[in-house]
Amino acid sequence: MTSAKTTVAEAHFPAPFREGLEYSSLARGTWNIVHTGMLIPESHQIFVCALGCLRGVVLTAAEMNALDRYSSIQIREENVLDGGMEDLMIEGVSDIIHKLNYQPKAILLFISCQHFFLAYDQKLVFSVLRERFPEIRFTDCYMIPTLRKSGMTPDQKMRIQMYSMWEPRPFDSKKVNLIGSNLQTSPSSELVRMVEDAGYEFWDLYRCKNFEDYLCMAEAPLNLVYEPAALMAAEELKKRLGQEYLYLSFSYGFSELEENYGRLAEKLHIEKPDFTADRERAVRAIKHAGDVIGETPIAVDYTFTFRILSFARMLLENGFRVTEIYADAFLPEDRENFEWIRANYPDIAVSSTNRPAMRFLHGSRRDREADSRLSKAPQETPGQSREPEPHTQYAHEPEKSGQKILAIGQKAAYFAGTDYFVNAAESGGYYGFDGIAQIMELMEDAFLHAKDGRTVIQRKGYGCESCL
Repeated sequence: MTSAKTTVAEAHFPAPFREGLEYSSLARGTWNIVHTGMLIPESHQIFVCALGCLRGVVLTAAEMNALDRYSSIQIREENVLDGGMEDLMIEGVSDIIHKLNYQPKAILLFISCQHFFLAYDQKLVFSVLRERFPEIRFTDCYMIPTLRKSGMTPDQKMRIQMYSMWEPRPFDSKKVNLIGSNLQTSPSSELVRMVEDAGYEFWDLYRCKNFEDYLCMAEAPLNLVYEPAALMAAEELKKRLGQEYLYLSFSYGFSELEENYGRLAEKLHIEKPDFTADRERAVRAIKHAGDVIGETPIAVDYTFTFRILSFARMLLENGFRVTEIYADAFLPEDRENFEWIRANYPDIAVSSTNRPAMRFLHGSRRDREADSRLSKAPQETPGQSREPEPHTQYAHEPEKSGQKILAIGQKAAYFAGTDYFVNAAESGGYYGFDGIAQIMELMEDAFLHAKDGRTVIQRKGYGCESCL
């Protein structure tokens, strides 16, 4: 065993590995704060931070063809030393707004950790900007990596700020929101159908065609949440606007899904629909995928779904051969699934995704070869060009020797070194029995058709438009 790899039998719950120095793999399909902020229609993002930090966010905006909705203000050494951070913010944002070729309805102003180190006056900055531009809504967003390991995470904070511009409005009893999901929930999901068939309007950010639609979501007396990272946003909206919320955890267990739909029916004041046909369709899809995939080893990772243990248990209960789970932490609500897997499949491997040792354990063979070439490369003189590097194989040793591996999620694909993988993040918007059936179809397709993994996993933000 290593500090980056263990088994379910020996793993600690909910954190299998100690925190420390972290490694970031090349799998970039997860969303970041730039992607999430772009979901607000007619909005513009302005990042205020040092040049090194700006590099990552500007590349995200460029890769998703959204540079026209992105601006930045660079913090330099003199801005830190002269005490003029407030003036830099106010005048910089004002200059950007005046130079835009359109007037945004909202500005998402991203603050960096330097602002907190300097204790700048945020209330002053926003009050002046709101006075100068009364026709524009402003909200504070945060790019503070120092928050990752203490209290609220940047992801949780971003999902709160996404709805911070909502203001109190009279409730429309026939409106229901789904909040906190980066990806659009499949319209064929029982969740969406159940709300609409009961005569309610179903709203999420993907249904907002303009900023006014976004603001009108404050009229819904009920917010639905299935992403755990959005629970704090739901709690904040209940406190601030009086909107009730219902947490319908993203489960893959049939009984838990039925319980979720039962609680939703109570909130909607309707009888719970009969989902027998949907269950049977999911069962058929599972059986068909199992017949196709057979005994092929399957690796799963947490970027595919927050409820990775619920998903792994569903696969195991239906005869799939799950051999490895890539995750650095598990949700407390998955303890029962963890104990079930431990009792029935104790030898399944649990591997970290961010321990530095992972660079050398699995599909990072390409990285090792690159390091070797660099260490042996001759010194270049100015103007001298190097011969093109030979292409290195994406797959790692086990698959290269003939053992096919099916991965669910990009990080699992990267570390397992396989081009046979389901390319999805955050459950892909597939919820419920309908979602399980669609995921089975994705697994079959991934098993039968290899992808260009080297290219695919470098695209940021699964589901976003990409110019790459």
